[in-house]
This record gives sequence, structure tokens and C-alpha cells, in this order.
Amino acid sequence: MLWAFLLGYAVGGLPVAYWFGALRGKNLLVEGSGNPGALNAYRVLGPVPGLLVLLLDLFKGALAVALGEGITGNPVGGLLGGMGAVWGHAFSPWLLFRGGKAIAPGVGVLFAVDPRLFLGALLLFALLWALSRRPYRAALAVALALPLLAAFFGKTPAHLLFGLGVGLPVALRHLKDWDR
Repeated sequence: MLWAFLLGYAVGGLPVAYWFGALRGKNLLVEGSGNPGALNAYRVLGPVPGLLVLLLDLFKGALAVALGEGITGNPVGGLLGGMGAVWGHAFSPWLLFRGGKAIAPGVGVLFAVDPRLFLGALLLFALLWALSRRPYRAALAVALALPLLAAFFGKTPAHLLFGLGVGLPVALRHLKDWDR
């Protein structure tokens, strides 16, 4: 099962936004928000590269789930692969453990694990954003609620731990933006 997490970490750690920036002569670690993720790629590089980064980051998350389940022959391997992808994106070894906020790969992971979980998280985010008008706070709150959402939809202790493993790196990456 450790291999599923490590493979997911390797896939998630691929810094797609950073590489797209490098192809354009831009360093997303210092330009824009300094975050090597899809939103900063959109802002710094433009809509087409930004949307390509978003799609590839979503795909990284879903791919990690499929690979994790594939190499273990067990759905728990998929959960571990997905967790690895989110941790890899947030703390990429390619970028000396800097990384993005892990929303896009996290969404890909949630959708691949259970589309109901994705929809539940999306609805909670929309509600919290509408109430607070603070998207970063809404994302942080959803990340913190993810263990409960995952346990509700998955109904196993493994899903509770999966929610914690996916929500924690997202929460850690969003804490510094509390005032935004």
C-alpha cells in the first residue's frame, strides 16, 4: 500500500504550472502570487496555458487514484494514491518541497474516488463562499471538513483517514491566505 501513496506522490509532485511558466520564460514561484498552481498560471501566463494546467492538475489527481488502485488491486490503494497526489502537489520534490495549494489535483482525486464526495465538497464550498465572500477561507473550511464528508459518503474508517490525508495539505497551504 505504501507504493500506492508513493506513486501518487510522484504523479502529484509533477509541477505542471511551473513547467508551463518555464516554457514561457516565467518563474511562477516569483511572479504573480508566487504559487505554482493553475490560478497563478492563468493570471501570469494567460487563459489557454492556465486552463491546460488546470486540466492536467485535475488529471494528475484522478490518475493517481487509478494507479494506486491498479497496483494494489484494492480501492484503499486508490485512496492512498489520491492522498499522495495531493501531498505531492502541495510539497513537490521538484520544487524543493514548495508547491501549489492542491485544489485542482484534490478535485480530481475527489471526483475519481466518489463523484458524490466531489459534489458535496463543491456545494459546501459554494455555500461558505456565498456566506463569507472569502474563497480562501471557504477552501480552508472545506479542507477541514473533508474527513467528515469522506466518512459520510464512504462509510468506512479508511475514508475518514483519506479525508484527513487530502484535507490536511490543502489546509496547510491555505492558512497563510486567511486574510484574503
